Amino acid sequence: MLYIIVAILLFICIALILKLYFMKKSIKEISASLEEILNLKSNNILTISSSDNDLKLLASKINKELKSLSKQRLQYENANQILKRNITNISHDIRTPLTAINGYIGMLRDNDNIKNDKYIKIIQEKTNDLINLSNQLFIFSMSIDNDLKLNKKKYCINEILEEVLASYYDIFKEKNIVPKIEITKEKIYRNIDKNSIIRVIENILSNVIKYSEGDFKVTLDKDGKITFSNKSKALDTTTVQKIFGRYFTVENAKKSTGIGLSIAKELIELNNGKISAKYIRGYLIIYIII
Repeated sequence: MLYIIVAILLFICIALILKLYFMKKSIKEISASLEEILNLKSNNILTISSSDNDLKLLASKINKELKSLSKQRLQYENANQILKRNITNISHDIRTPLTAINGYIGMLRDNDNIKNDKYIKIIQEKTNDLINLSNQLFIFSMSIDNDLKLNKKKYCINEILEEVLASYYDIFKEKNIVPKIEITKEKIYRNIDKNSIIRVIENILSNVIKYSEGDFKVTLDKDGKITFSNKSKALDTTTVQKIFGRYFTVENAKKSTGIGLSIAKELIELNNGKISAKYIRGYLIIYIII
């Protein structure tokens, strides 16, 4: 009887040793395959020789994560290419007004006559274009800063909206835009970062100036919902569905850099708000809820 027990225990020990051996072998296979896949950035998956169910489950979970990682890497690489292309486009857009400014400065230097006022006005316009582009580059750098900290305090939305609209008075006048403004008399207070909300409103107003055909309306209701509405034939329902995409540009928008409204969306969400857009009967309507 004792020999039988010893034989059984010996068999169990040998079985456990063999199981441990094959488990270690499979773990080494997983480690080597994983290192190769990560180093080569390949789309291969892990394969193991073991029939152990737990090891198979582990390999399956790792393969699932590898597929997700591969997808994210591809998205990153595509986004990186788009980013480079957009930076190139922005650089070109900056160079254009600079070239114009340089040319008109040369004309001013060579001509001392009544046309100088005209040249000065054009220089001012091109300088403003350059400032706007520089601001958009700054905003873009903010948007990709994962450590961006907001300074949130209690602010009156009515006052912020009125302040930004007032600063755009001359631009509206120049573009022959007569805004219809309806702001509730009830004071709306929110815990927000004031500067980022100003940026959001400015980006939307820049979009309005870019696409509006003169019919523009902005409202703030008692619930804190801000609505911007402007008529624009340059857009359509499909376009508006993509308008908050980081690298989206409207093909016929000559001055579009494709970063304004995407930044507005990110900044609104950082302030725990929501932003959306619709295209209804020829009107672009943007809603902000803070």
